[in-house]
Amino acid sequence: MSGGGGGSPNNTEWRFNQTLRNVQGMLKGRSFPGKVLLTRRSEPLSPPDYSPSFESEHDEDERKEGSRQEGEGQASGNSFDNASSKKSNILSTSSSNSLPDAQGLVSGARATDSARIAKFTTELSRPAVILDKLRELSWSGVPPYMRPNVWRLLLGYAPPNKDRREGVLTRKRLEYVECVSQYYDIPDSERSDEEITMLRQIAVDCPRTVPDVTFFQNHQIQKSLERILYTWAIRHPASGYVQGINDLVTPFLVVFLSEHLDGNMDTWSVDNLSAQAISNIEADCYWCLSKFLDGMQDHYTFAQPGIQRLVFRLKELVRRIDEPVSKHIEEQGLEFLQFAFRWFNCLLIREVPFHLVTRLWDTYLAEGDYLPDFLVYISASFLLTWSDKLQKLDFQEMVMFLQHLPTRTWAHHELEMVLSRAYMWHTMFKSSPSHLAG
Repeated sequence: MSGGGGGSPNNTEWRFNQTLRNVQGMLKGRSFPGKVLLTRRSEPLSPPDYSPSFESEHDEDERKEGSRQEGEGQASGNSFDNASSKKSNILSTSSSNSLPDAQGLVSGARATDSARIAKFTTELSRPAVILDKLRELSWSGVPPYMRPNVWRLLLGYAPPNKDRREGVLTRKRLEYVECVSQYYDIPDSERSDEEITMLRQIAVDCPRTVPDVTFFQNHQIQKSLERILYTWAIRHPASGYVQGINDLVTPFLVVFLSEHLDGNMDTWSVDNLSAQAISNIEADCYWCLSKFLDGMQDHYTFAQPGIQRLVFRLKELVRRIDEPVSKHIEEQGLEFLQFAFRWFNCLLIREVPFHLVTRLWDTYLAEGDYLPDFLVYISASFLLTWSDKLQKLDFQEMVMFLQHLPTRTWAHHELEMVLSRAYMWHTMFKSSPSHLAG
C-alpha cells in the first residue's frame, strides 16, 4: 500500500489477523477459495485503518428502495474500526452477503466516526499535510464534506503546504480557462478533421454517461463534461479521447459540485451556480483527471495495452485463488477480455451503484501509484463474489450475468467486503506468492 504508515510488528500482525477473521466470516462461512496457506510475513505490514464508510447509515433503506442516488450528505454511518471488537463480532457472525443488523451497526459506529473525523481534521490542519498519513486514513473512506480537499491533496493537485494551496489552485484554474479558450472555444474551421471527429464522439458519449443518474442528463453538466474531456484529449495526444474516460470524470464532478450544492444529488440544480463556480469545478475535475491518469497512460493509448495486461493478470490471479471457477470459465470458452476489459476501462463505475462510486474512489486515490496493481485484486474479489453462481452457468448465461451483475441494491457493506478481500489477497500474494497453490 502506498499510504501505509509504520506500526509495531505485533500490532500489525494482530490487525492483519483481525481482517482475516472478518473476511472469513463474510465469505458465507466457508474457507477461502482455492488452497490458501498462510504464514507469518517476513516484513511488518501496515494495513489501512479499516473504517469502511462514513455514508452508510441509510444502507438498509437504500437496499429496500434500490436507491441509486448519491448519498453525499451523510457524515455519520457504519464504520468498522480495527480496534473495535464490535466490528469483529458483527462481521464474523454474518453468514451471508446480507447486511448485519443495521441498528447494531449504527449504534457502534458514531464513536468510531467521531474518532476518525478527528484524525482527518488533525491531518488537514497541519501547516504541511503528511500525505502518507492522509492516504492511510483515506483508504477506508473519507467524510463526504472533507472529500474535495482530501482528493485534491491525494492527487497532488493541491500542495501539502497550506500557505501555498490557495495560490496554486487559483493559478491552475486560470490555466484551465486559458486552455478551454485556446482549444475548445474556437470554430471548427480551426480544428483538424481528427479533432472534429473526436469532439463529435465526445458530444455523443456525454449524454450516455451514467444514464441511470438523472443529474447527469442536465445539459449544463453535459457541456461541462464535454469541455473537460475535449481539453484533456487535446492536451494528451498520445491517447486522445477514448470511450470510458467520460465515466472517469463523473466522480470528480460529483465531489467538487458537493462543495457548492447541498443535500443528495437527486435534488441538485446547477442553475444558480455562478459562471466562476462552474469554471472552478471544471478546472478541478480537469486537473484531477490528468493527475489520476498520469500513472496509467498506456491504459488508453492505441490498443490499450495497459488494460490488456491487467486482464491477463486477473485471469492468472483468479486461477490461483479459485481454481474451480477458473476451470469452469475456461471450459465454457469465456474469455476474461469479454467482461473484464470494461471493468478496467471504466474502473468498475458501470458495475456498482453510483452512490458507492465516490467511496470506492477514496481507496483508488489512497492507493496512488500502486492503483493499477491493486485493481487486479479488487476485480478478482468482485468477480469471486459470485463464485458459486458462476459455476452453475453455461457460456451464454455467464455472459448475460456478467453484463448485468446483481449489484443494483448493493450498499456499503458489500463494497467493503470486496475491498477487504482484495486487501487480504494482495497482502498474501505480495508477501508469499509461493504459498498459494491452485
